[in-house]
Amino acid sequence: MWEPYKKGFRSYLQLEKSLSDNSVQAYGRDIELLTHFLTEKSIHKQPGGLQLKELQQFLKWITELGMSAASQARIISGIKAFYKYCALEDIATNDPTLLLESPKLKRSLPDTLSFEEIESMINAIDLSKPEGGRNKAILETMYSCGLRVSEVVNLKISQLYLDVGFIRVTGKGDKERLIPVGSSAIKYINLYKNTIRVHIMPQKGKEDILFLNYRGGALSRVMIFYIIKDLALKAGIKKTVSPHTFRHSFATHLVEGGADLRAVQEMLGHASITTTEIYTHLDREFLRKTLERFHPGFK
Repeated sequence: MWEPYKKGFRSYLQLEKSLSDNSVQAYGRDIELLTHFLTEKSIHKQPGGLQLKELQQFLKWITELGMSAASQARIISGIKAFYKYCALEDIATNDPTLLLESPKLKRSLPDTLSFEEIESMINAIDLSKPEGGRNKAILETMYSCGLRVSEVVNLKISQLYLDVGFIRVTGKGDKERLIPVGSSAIKYINLYKNTIRVHIMPQKGKEDILFLNYRGGALSRVMIFYIIKDLALKAGIKKTVSPHTFRHSFATHLVEGGADLRAVQEMLGHASITTTEIYTHLDREFLRKTLERFHPGFK
């Protein structure tokens, strides 16, 4: 129902706004997420019929998925851009995003999972189901390599060098990096690839995508959110858990273990060391708590 509007919006961003392919894709994902929500909630409305209350429900929905305030703000920015396009094309006479407020951004670190909590989530996977083996391989890979959610859903078989213990990842700005991958992740990637994925017929153009849904298509970012939220619930974890929590925990555990910050930056694919430096603040807090707990003279 929204396909013509999505197509028109993409053309507008490419031709009139001269945005890069990556930016166009990012805006496209924001509108895909909105239409996914509308379908799930059985809201059958054209762009011109949507109201502020429905967009507020959408905001509540993405919050419950575990998306950070920064991700929410970026998604809202994408939807506001879409409605500017709708106004220019007379698709919508009223702009429901005018009073839609972005969440207040603060420099706070997301919750970190302990190694034991990550293990309890992985152990909560039902391996009797085909998707169980796939989900175990996904979580093992995310924690082993600190991948972004977009990187895990786009991971290709041709990017696996498991015999030498590395994977090649395409990150932000189409920058590629090589990341070491642990023996546990290698084991479960191979199990999935050789015993489960071989029984799925990939859709055209998805033959090289590693993690597939049962229809042979690539997994959506939202699907990864759902998988992780469900496993946190089953494992009895009360923290706010999202795909980014695994990436954050990966980096935190490295820094707490004494890893070189430049090496952590390289593995995370951060363009600037200042982004990685947030983990040194967390590390200092970890040291303070350790002293408070174990040093009799520390006040």
